[in-house]
Amino acid sequence: MLKRLLDYNEGEEFDLVLIVKSSQLRQDKKGNHYLLMQLADSSGSIRANYWQASAEDANRFNAGTVVEASGMIEDYRNHDQIKLFSIHPVSPDEEVDLSQLVASAPASSQKMEKEIWAFVDKIANQHWHDLVTFLLKKWSQRFFAYPAGKSNHHAYKGGLAFHTLTMLKDARALADNYPAVNRSLLYAGCILHDMGKVLELSGPVATQYTAEGNLIGHLVLIDEQLMLAAQELGIDLASEDLLLLRHMVLSHHGRYEYGSPKLPALLEAELLHRIDDLDAAVNAITTELSTTKPGEFTPPLLSQDGRRYYRPRLEE
Repeated sequence: MLKRLLDYNEGEEFDLVLIVKSSQLRQDKKGNHYLLMQLADSSGSIRANYWQASAEDANRFNAGTVVEASGMIEDYRNHDQIKLFSIHPVSPDEEVDLSQLVASAPASSQKMEKEIWAFVDKIANQHWHDLVTFLLKKWSQRFFAYPAGKSNHHAYKGGLAFHTLTMLKDARALADNYPAVNRSLLYAGCILHDMGKVLELSGPVATQYTAEGNLIGHLVLIDEQLMLAAQELGIDLASEDLLLLRHMVLSHHGRYEYGSPKLPALLEAELLHRIDDLDAAVNAITTELSTTKPGEFTPPLLSQDGRRYYRPRLEE
C-alpha cells in the first residue's frame, strides 16, 4: 500500500504528488519573502515553508495547484511541518487522480444521502417538509460534495453533509430527552442551516470563498433561497411556518459577534445553535488531536479561543 502524506513520521523523507491547499506570501523579520503553504493529499494537510519566494512563485503555487514535492517531516513547536527539498507544479499533460489528493468525509455520500433523506421524511409540517425537499433536491450535487468550511471545521469533501447528519443525530437524541422540542422544526433547521455554503464556498478542491460568500455570507444566502423556494411552492411569504424557519437559519450563529443578525428566540433555534457549535468544536478538536502525539498538546486552536488540547497517553 502506498504511503500518504500523514503516514510519514518525523525524520522520514518523501517524494509525493500533493495539492496546494492554501498559500500566502509572507515576510519574515529580516524582510525576506516566503510562502506559507498547506500541502495536502487525501490523508490530510501539513504546513510547509517555501523560502526566498517571489510574487511569481506565489502565482505558480496558488491554491489548487498540483505539485510534485520532496521533503522531510520535521517537528515544529510539537507539530509536524514539511522541510521542502524541492517542489514544482505537475504538468497539465500528466493525469492526476484528484480523489487521491482531497480528504473526504468518513462516510460515503450515498450513505449520508440516504440517512439525511430519512430525517426529511420525519418532518411532519408540510410547508417545512416541502421547503427542505425542494432545496435539498435543488442543491443536492453540491450539498453532498462540498465541505462545511474552508479550514475551521469539516473542511473536507462531503464535510457539509457529514456535519449536517451528525447534527441531525444529536438533535434526535435531544428531542428524545426534551418533549417540548418540535422535532420537525429542529430537523428542518439542521438540514438548512449551512446549505448556503453551497453558494458561499467554491467546492471541495482548494476551497475558497466566492464573491457571494465574501459579500453576503451563507446565512443570508440560504434565507434568500428559502424565500425563492416559498414563492416557487406557493407558500404565503407572511406565514408563520416560513417565518419560523427563516429565524432558525438566520439565528443559528447564536451571537451578534459571530455574524448572527438575530439571537435565537425559539427553543429549537437555541438548540440548533448549540448543536452546531458543539459539532464544529468536537470536529476541530479531534482533527488536531489526530495528528498530535500522545502525551503532548495540540497547537492553539483559533476556533477555540486559542486553547490547546492534550492527547492522553492512555491511548497508547
